[in-house]
Amino acid sequence: MSDRAESINSLDELSRYVHHTLCNREKLEPGAFAFSERILVRSGRPCGIFFRLRGPRAVQSTAIWDSDRNTVLFYDSSGQRFETVRLAAAPQLQLLSA
Repeated sequence: MSDRAESINSLDELSRYVHHTLCNREKLEPGAFAFSERILVRSGRPCGIFFRLRGPRAVQSTAIWDSDRNTVLFYDSSGQRFETVRLAAAPQLQLLSA
């Protein structure tokens, strides 16, 4: 398991970084498989993002960005954490009003 720091300044950069990292881990072509994001909410306020990459043969890799700790936890298709990354600066996370 790796533990390192990364400089990411926006949610778009974070999404691209997570997508690329998950694809590399599973040896998948970036953009070839479904990649989704869901904002996590705790006590009515956004607290992170859950990322999921769905590959062939029911392969699913995930990552969770904890905005309070400004850390991304990466999990491979077996559910094992393979990397922890601290972000140098936290991107702003807000819920859209209805």
